[in-house]
Amino acid sequence: MKEIVDIIKAYDEAIRQNKKAALATVVRVEGSSYRRPGARMLVTDDGLLTGAISGGCLEGDALRKALSAIHQQENKLVTYDTTDDDDAKFGVQLGCNGIVHILFEPIFATDELNPITILKAASQERQNCVVATIFSLNQKKQPGTVLLFKEKSFIERIPEEISGQLKNDAFDVLKLKLSRFENYSIENEDFDAFLEFIPPPVQLVIAGAGNDAQPLAEMANILGWEIIVVDGRQTHCNVQRFPNAKRILVAKPDFVLPEINIDEQTAFVLMTHNYNYDTALLSHLLDTPAPYIGTLGPKKKLIRMLDELNSNTESNRSRIHGPIGLDIGAETAEEIAISIIAEIKAVFSGATGAQLKGKKNSIHHHQS
Repeated sequence: MKEIVDIIKAYDEAIRQNKKAALATVVRVEGSSYRRPGARMLVTDDGLLTGAISGGCLEGDALRKALSAIHQQENKLVTYDTTDDDDAKFGVQLGCNGIVHILFEPIFATDELNPITILKAASQERQNCVVATIFSLNQKKQPGTVLLFKEKSFIERIPEEISGQLKNDAFDVLKLKLSRFENYSIENEDFDAFLEFIPPPVQLVIAGAGNDAQPLAEMANILGWEIIVVDGRQTHCNVQRFPNAKRILVAKPDFVLPEINIDEQTAFVLMTHNYNYDTALLSHLLDTPAPYIGTLGPKKKLIRMLDELNSNTESNRSRIHGPIGLDIGAETAEEIAISIIAEIKAVFSGATGAQLKGKKNSIHHHQS
């Protein structure tokens, strides 16, 4: 979601400066590639790039293709085939041994349903959503970004003949929480569609406003996570110390949870260094569906807390991440922040946190 938010900000600034822009979207990948379908990049007519569609090897040529789309005022699909040993013919050396299909869409500010409008709607609420992009590997016509689908609302610019089926498929993607590809016939021509499942960003609740919480908040902000800092001390819990926090809550443990909407992307980190505060907050969290709860400090501290709460069950010991973080040999506050961020990311991604060199399958999950 961070890439989408950055693109929206860049587009709004481009409009203020009377610039033209195009959106580049990776819509399909065959084989190996640095970025997967759904990666996006905004290109302005003065060459400013926001986001990324590769590790940097495609961006130069993509700039030229985006400017061409802006000039010709039409969507264009460009294919980069890096399985050919002579990939220098593209003016790039990719070395990924894959085929990458990128859709370029010029953005028209007068179009109320342009791709940026759809992306803005996707980022405005903490809700799961699906963005559908229709393209063709064989036809010149490229419909582009056509649908935003949420549980109770949608925005569409879809040919009527496929509208019902596409929304039904989007509903399935939303329910299964898995992106996928579909094929549709429009005016007797075949088109592919990438139905991308997009969850809201991680909502990180940091209970504790000490000095060691500051690098954690800073790193979470770099990732585009929404940060809430909670503490009982107004001298520590303030916007001066946590300028990137979405919310600052100075509150006792009993009054914290009523102020927070816990969803499936919410993580709690208990690091107040106040044993009684952490224990009281943990007692409330155990009764919530919070998908991630982590406690700073040794395991014996967590066991003592659970014992005092009469909640020392195998289920709770398994559910709570204590000690919090991955084992990377962290010592400093910054290193501990990396360890915590990495574990939360792994949990929400369903990953192990193990070294990639030992992974037998491909690094990325493949969309069907």
